[in-house]
Amino acid sequence: MIHEGADYYLPAAVLGAALLAKSPALLRGWRCATVRTVNALLFLPCAGFILASPPTVSAVNRLTGISNFSALLVHCIMTAIACASLLLLEYWRGESGDYARTRRRARVWKTGCLVVIVALAALFALGDVPVERPQDFDTYYATTPFITEMLVLYLLAYVAAGAATAVVCWSWLLDIGRRAAHEPKTAVDRPLRIGLLVLVIAALANIVCGLFKLTAIAARWAGRDWDVLNESLSPFMSASGMMIGVGLLVPAYGPGLIDRVWHPLLGIRALRPLWRLVRRSGLTPGSRMFLPPPWYAGPEQVLLYRMTTIHDWMLELCVHCTDEVRELAYRQAKESGATEREAVAAGLAAMFTAAADARARSAAPAAEQNTLAVAAVRSAEAEDRDLLVSISRALAAAPARTTTGSRRPATY
Repeated sequence: MIHEGADYYLPAAVLGAALLAKSPALLRGWRCATVRTVNALLFLPCAGFILASPPTVSAVNRLTGISNFSALLVHCIMTAIACASLLLLEYWRGESGDYARTRRRARVWKTGCLVVIVALAALFALGDVPVERPQDFDTYYATTPFITEMLVLYLLAYVAAGAATAVVCWSWLLDIGRRAAHEPKTAVDRPLRIGLLVLVIAALANIVCGLFKLTAIAARWAGRDWDVLNESLSPFMSASGMMIGVGLLVPAYGPGLIDRVWHPLLGIRALRPLWRLVRRSGLTPGSRMFLPPPWYAGPEQVLLYRMTTIHDWMLELCVHCTDEVRELAYRQAKESGATEREAVAAGLAAMFTAAADARARSAAPAAEQNTLAVAAVRSAEAEDRDLLVSISRALAAAPARTTTGSRRPATY
């Protein structure tokens, strides 16, 4: 199962970096079985990729003085990865189900994995593998006593774990589909469904690879050379292992990425027209300014900065706001078929655009008009939680309204 190519170190480095990034959470949540399992699923593939690389194979064999000892390590690690994948699925499903049943099933998977690993080590110790085979260990020793049993046990366990993973994930997908017809969707549903689908595909790929490897070994028993099956499938087994990691990590980290990255990015994009107006009109020299976020800031921090700056800009413009402009734009939007929310946002967008122009001319409206405008803004904020986004969309739609509407204020 070890194939040529030192590029195994690259995915190992990626997984190692992810493991280091998650180490603080691991230390804080060490008592949580789910946290331990997630980190195990980062560590085990990382170790597997390192040990499967031919330079490491030779180094391990030299260091231990045992020929092909690295092959045993990789087989045990792959068995542990399959077990950890099933454990994580059990823990996820058990978060809203029967905890006692989850613990029982987890003990079964752990016990089965331990039995297989102990059996693999015992059979390897009883066998004789004097020639180092970093690329074709499985087929080269397919007819060696005890090593034959070791290979068959490993591949059967590998195929069985793949089948169990596919069944668990597919049944879970069906449960989610049935539940979605009666319950509202949550932020976890989409990443979970994507992750489960990836796991199903990866598990089926593992089953196919394992069966093909068994076929190549059986061909050796019959005196035939079908080693090409073993050699050509090794890269696919590595790829399916990475797919399993992706399938498990997407549900674990997908909701957080959606909340902390995707949604803020959408907010930044939605505020772009209003932000351009703010940057174009600017703030007065005496106004409160906020330090811009550093270049490495995340989307959440950038969005917070822009929203705070826009609010400060709106406060600066309050003395220039005229309610007549807002009311005229509101009426015209209603006449053109806009909803109440869209019409309110269109009126405020026109009012703030006119206020920015008025401030550029150093002209201030009457106090009564200013008071009515501020009251309209406060009323709109109470009705629309995403008022800034609504105003920004109204600004973006202003050119279209110019061509389709019958009338519009000259300052909008």
